[in-house]
Amino acid sequence: MNFELLLVVLTTLTALVWGWDKWLREREGVDRSQDPWYIDLPRSLFPIILIVLLLRSFIAEPFRIPSGSMLPTLQAGDFILVNKSAYGIRLPLLRTRLFGEGEPERGEVAVFRYPRDPSQDYIKRVIGLPGDEISYQNRVFYVNGEPLEQSHVGPYQRSDAGGSARVYREQADDNEYRIIHHEEPATGSFTYTVPEGHYFTVGDNRDRSADSRVWGPVSDDYLAGRAMMIWMSWDSEEGGLAWDRIGQRIE
Repeated sequence: MNFELLLVVLTTLTALVWGWDKWLREREGVDRSQDPWYIDLPRSLFPIILIVLLLRSFIAEPFRIPSGSMLPTLQAGDFILVNKSAYGIRLPLLRTRLFGEGEPERGEVAVFRYPRDPSQDYIKRVIGLPGDEISYQNRVFYVNGEPLEQSHVGPYQRSDAGGSARVYREQADDNEYRIIHHEEPATGSFTYTVPEGHYFTVGDNRDRSADSRVWGPVSDDYLAGRAMMIWMSWDSEEGGLAWDRIGQRIE
């Protein structure tokens, strides 16, 4: 079961027990000191579960990075915090915007529901806004005719990229970040106009990422929040915590 759905169900059930106990039994003067566990437990847990639901839905939510599609920015085994209010306050489960005008900027790392299976959460970098014309040629993206400038940094040192790769700095508007290209012939080119109310997203591991180049743009209704920081990281290559990554801000 989806954890968000589980939280909503638990909050609803414990709220019913809490409300029944608070507004009916207490007013009738019922002795609650000997209540069985199935009344006492939900009554005690309701405030805690409610606080967790509110924090997770409207302030910050933890996510785990399952793959290397966002290398070198994010590694498989990173645990990140996502700002849930960055793109407006949204209802749990439905993620319908209640209020707030925040929208992704070019170059931001966003979490969203996977367009082909909304039960899954994906994380990619936004490079195209509604109405943008996106072109891709020789491993360079062009937004409205302007290239996302790249500068070579050096070889990628880890073995988790799926092959030999090199690191580049790329800039989208005021956001600068690192990406990797694999040392193999470039393939594919296209031109695409992002529909209104949608965003074009790509992985930083450009040659090993399934993204909007494969499954299309992301609807505004599917946005979950902006990636903020790495709060924990497990290095599978070293077999332990990656202390140097903990606390890093996500560019």
